[in-house]
Amino acid sequence: MKAANFDYQRPLTLQAALRFLADAGGSAKVMGGGQSLGPMLNLRLTRPKLVIDVSALEELRQVRQQGAAIRIGAAVTHAEIEDGVHALLRGGLLQSVAGGIAYRAIRNRGTVGGSLAHADPAADWVLAATALGAEVEIATQAGTRRVPMDGFMQGAYTTVLGEGELLAALWVRRLGPAARWGYFKFCRKTGEFAEASCAAVFDPARKLARVVLGALDGAPRALPALAAQVARSGAVPDRPSIEAAVTAAAASKDAVDRKLLAAAVERCLGQVLTPEPVQ
Repeated sequence: MKAANFDYQRPLTLQAALRFLADAGGSAKVMGGGQSLGPMLNLRLTRPKLVIDVSALEELRQVRQQGAAIRIGAAVTHAEIEDGVHALLRGGLLQSVAGGIAYRAIRNRGTVGGSLAHADPAADWVLAATALGAEVEIATQAGTRRVPMDGFMQGAYTTVLGEGELLAALWVRRLGPAARWGYFKFCRKTGEFAEASCAAVFDPARKLARVVLGALDGAPRALPALAAQVARSGAVPDRPSIEAAVTAAAASKDAVDRKLLAAAVERCLGQVLTPEPVQ
């Protein structure tokens, strides 16, 4: 099947993109790398009158530090993070996660902003950004606002983005030198979306302790009691404690899925608590 007819714009500035979006009155779709939108267009799951391609916008292609935070432009690709193109993102959780997203051909085109805006519950960036306590920068013609990841994704494929709004960047605070993190997912085969996933970040400098489940029916879910237990004990909790935390957070999942999620948590925390810090 092929996409229904639509108009196409590739603006040269962010303000031009926002103007096209506002003028479309809700009938436009923003495209980054097109790895999610492209299949949806071809299957006619979405039929916009206008597609606005923002993949080349310089304002969305930059990575820069501001104070203790790093601003990652929405049009930065997975492959650029995987390859260490941006020095600020080398050697950390985001580079590790980027290398495990789908296949290299998809990573070459797919963008951070496109993945977050698509809001697939099994997506890697949604989970990693939530575990890091990141914020999303949303732009309109009137200005910008920042929304914590905990409140950005409202459900499967549903976010707080409204008419005329565009996801411009992801803001991530830098981790301290003693920070540890882990990321683990189960996939039926390499490159597919996760059946169960978990991300964990422990940063004494920020007093941050986060263990977050992914691949649920909606947005990622934090396990604060489990994170506090790990921070206190410095050890991986026993399996019954992990399973109890997973059951409380993912009660709608069946027993098999909960077992997978518990195993993902256990292996993720095993990465966090390796003898050598993960930087």
